[in-house]
Amino acid sequence: MDGWGVLEQAGELTRRGEAFALATVVWRQGPSSGQQGSRAIITAGGELRGWIGGACAEPAVIREAQQVIATGQARLLLLGTPEQFGAAIPEGMTVVPISCQSDGALEVYIEPVLPAPHLVVVGRSPMAQTLAELARVLGWRAALVDGPDFTAAQASERSMVVVATQGHFDEEAVEQAATARPAYLGLVGSQRRGAALLGYLAERGVPAGQLDRVRVPAGLDLGRTTHQEIAVGILAELVQLRASGALASQPPASDTAARPAAERTGQAVDPVCGMTVAADASGRPLSRDGVTYYFCSSGCRRAFEDDPAAYVKRETRC
Repeated sequence: MDGWGVLEQAGELTRRGEAFALATVVWRQGPSSGQQGSRAIITAGGELRGWIGGACAEPAVIREAQQVIATGQARLLLLGTPEQFGAAIPEGMTVVPISCQSDGALEVYIEPVLPAPHLVVVGRSPMAQTLAELARVLGWRAALVDGPDFTAAQASERSMVVVATQGHFDEEAVEQAATARPAYLGLVGSQRRGAALLGYLAERGVPAGQLDRVRVPAGLDLGRTTHQEIAVGILAELVQLRASGALASQPPASDTAARPAAERTGQAVDPVCGMTVAADASGRPLSRDGVTYYFCSSGCRRAFEDDPAAYVKRETRC
């Protein structure tokens, strides 16, 4: 995939609301297969699309990109051996030593591309309409769904769901929303009404772990206010929770697609260069002290054989 193809893929992922990182080579020192302007997309699950460099650079960029996605903070990487750079490292730059057979080096800028917050407002009251409109003003993806039409498939674990059906299909809407396990689930209504509704759902067999996450009443307590101000109070609570990091923005750790590639079955990490390799005969296995190590190339395997203690210690520190 060339640079323009990467940007097209980036646009598609953005439209689907998926988080990813965009890596761009901004400087190179030959010999290196990466070129200035080379781009790649790295997904939260560690999939790389595009071209950023060879077997040594790729795993390092993937690891750093996953951290960029998790923190939302961009990074400027300098990839190479420490001896190449000495003390002349600009402030704020992250140096990632890589063990390659060549003397090439890369400077890679990795920026997070996080999806716009996704809000689902269930209901058709004036307050529900106002809340959806205000969220769109903030640049959020906001959907307004009538109670009978709402299903769990319309939300995800990264969504925020506000049920504002006000007596029309409240129980069904909250039950559907709870099944989706969104990052936020709030019910517009009094505490008394909320207690009755949650008790009813508990009797229906909805797990307590899902019901405990329902906020009743949704939003900041502003006292007796208009429906427009109630919408502002709900949106203010959502903004506050997001800013504090209280709302999950990534899939849970149990989601296989979101786990680093090295944690998946049948794969291992090269202890020399950090590249993810197949944990089989193609990974040039080498056993030492009861542990089997795998390598991306004969060069890395030979480096490990020459000084295994250095790489075993490095792996222990990680």
